[in-house]
Amino acid sequence: MHRFATALIVLLFVLRPAEAGAQNWPQFRGNQAGVAADDARLPDTWSATENVAWKLDVPGRSWSSPVVWGNHVFVLTAVNVDQPNPTLNAVGTYLARSLGGPMTGADITKPSAEHRWVLYDVDFETGKIRWERAIHAAVPQQSTHQKNSYASETPVTDGERVYVYVGTVGLFAFGLDGRPVWSKPMPAPKMRMGWGTAASPVLHDGRLYIVNDNDERSFVAAFDARTGNELWRTEREGESSNWSTPFVWRNELRTEIVTTGSKKVRSYDTTGKLLWELAGMTSIHAVTPFASHGLLFVSSGYFPDPLRPTYAIKPGAAGDISLKGEERSNAFIAWSHPTLGSAYPSPLVVGDQYYTLMDRGFVTSNDPKTGREIYGRQRIAVDAGTFSASPWSYNGKIFAVSEDGDTFVLQAGPELKVLGRNTLGEMTLASPAVANGSLFMRTATKLYRIARK
Repeated sequence: MHRFATALIVLLFVLRPAEAGAQNWPQFRGNQAGVAADDARLPDTWSATENVAWKLDVPGRSWSSPVVWGNHVFVLTAVNVDQPNPTLNAVGTYLARSLGGPMTGADITKPSAEHRWVLYDVDFETGKIRWERAIHAAVPQQSTHQKNSYASETPVTDGERVYVYVGTVGLFAFGLDGRPVWSKPMPAPKMRMGWGTAASPVLHDGRLYIVNDNDERSFVAAFDARTGNELWRTEREGESSNWSTPFVWRNELRTEIVTTGSKKVRSYDTTGKLLWELAGMTSIHAVTPFASHGLLFVSSGYFPDPLRPTYAIKPGAAGDISLKGEERSNAFIAWSHPTLGSAYPSPLVVGDQYYTLMDRGFVTSNDPKTGREIYGRQRIAVDAGTFSASPWSYNGKIFAVSEDGDTFVLQAGPELKVLGRNTLGEMTLASPAVANGSLFMRTATKLYRIARK
């Protein structure tokens, strides 16, 4: 009887990976802002061949992150029909364009060929494509930056449907069997300097929330996830192009839809009413807010700007909560730091430490409740390169992948300790997914499922 029970437990563990102490990864950065459940099956080391359960060639050019639900791995791409497998070159900075440099067009592209926006459903176990659906086909109406793509927004799923939002195309819903459920085509707005869009959708309580900050008419809107009907739309006065995904903050007092931007951080209730706002961000904004330890963390770190702030905000704020003069805190801002923000990677809280990964390869750590410095700016490695993807964590370790495809493994704790480097050897800007004992990483041409063998 004992051996039978043991065998049954082992069988269930093998057949039901989504329930074996792991978790789904339904949206950009998962449910816990990049922190995954500890799992002995998750790898510390890998390469393009080591600890690779499978790898899949993905055509096109896209920095959308994969999302995972049970045995379904969803990944989005945009394929130039004349050049389905483009050569990508690393572009380290937006600096020349943002500071009024000459518009040579070297880092801006606007192809004349038709593109196909395609969603793939990949089998978790085998890496085989279960189905693919073209959500749109057209010549792109706007240009994009070489460091961006025409499909940088990450899908979101609730286990019944998968939802795809692309700021230049529209909003689409599919059943897990690939059946189209509804679609909401949208016009392509003009973006700053022709850099393209990137803000992903979020899902809460049967509603999809999107932010479309552009140089024409910025807005935040809610849609019924079942029908696609628009429930409300609120204009964002004075806000122009941004690339930050909104965040649903479920705190002890209420649920808020938090949006960040170069003009202001704004929080709305679930009906679209403005609750509070905060000025004092950088001129380019891409970092996504998140919550931990009962606080909301927002940051903005475009490196040429003198103010690159991080704010820790308490629940219950109302009206304008902006800091005045030399203030570092007030009734609703628990603490702030004027130069702690990162330009592209979103921060991470592991245990009682708040980690910031700078795009130039530095890491800092602070106390998330007080802002007290645990260790200051330290370089991961002299040859680490630049970083756009957000860091993630499991099993007491922090992982940071550079644009060159090198993942640095750091020990979480009061000192910066680099434990190793894992190389895939290909340009990587997409943040990964972690689910069911596996790590899913997307490079310029491939999707990897990485797990201990």
